[in-house]
Amino acid sequence: MVAVEPDDLRASDRDRERVAAQLHAAAAEGRLTMDELGDRLGVLYAARTYGELVPLTRDLPAPSAGSPPPAPARPGAGTGPGLSVAVMSGCERGGEWVVPERHTAVAVMGGVELDLRRARFTGPETVISCLAVMGSIAITVGHDMDVEADGFGLMGAFDGRGAGARPGAQRVRITGFAMMGAVEVKRAKPPEPEIEGPPKELTI
Repeated sequence: MVAVEPDDLRASDRDRERVAAQLHAAAAEGRLTMDELGDRLGVLYAARTYGELVPLTRDLPAPSAGSPPPAPARPGAGTGPGLSVAVMSGCERGGEWVVPERHTAVAVMGGVELDLRRARFTGPETVISCLAVMGSIAITVGHDMDVEADGFGLMGAFDGRGAGARPGAQRVRITGFAMMGAVEVKRAKPPEPEIEGPPKELTI
């Protein structure tokens, strides 16, 4: 039996999440431009093996050993998926799905739809990082959520008009990059108040 080299082993979603977190941290520190971040994330989510992941962080410092661990999930919430990826396809999440404190959405010539109206969150603040390359990402937030949208488009659109402050509410920060694609944040309308009709007459 021929031994498989470590670089030839298949990468898992957890491996991609780890590299994505390191890339986003490097961009936040100014080590990568947003263009470089977008390019590397595009390669990251198309990668199949460990060997393809290594060059993406080779010129970046290793994560600090003293970095605090993720905050524990809210009781009964679980951990939730860290990735939503659509490559020449579609990906939809909605209903009572569990949203971790960090979620990454990637659309490459495809479409991702995230509906947060009935979602269960694992922490008081959630960060959703978006990358749309010739694709689209649509995020629907609840009417009562505290939402910040911070991203930009290159020959594309980052539409954050659905954002808005709601102090004390569940906070969602949406950031990202759209290249020849679109990221759209939509706020759901509040439910209409129920109108009570006149009392019904009793018949004997």
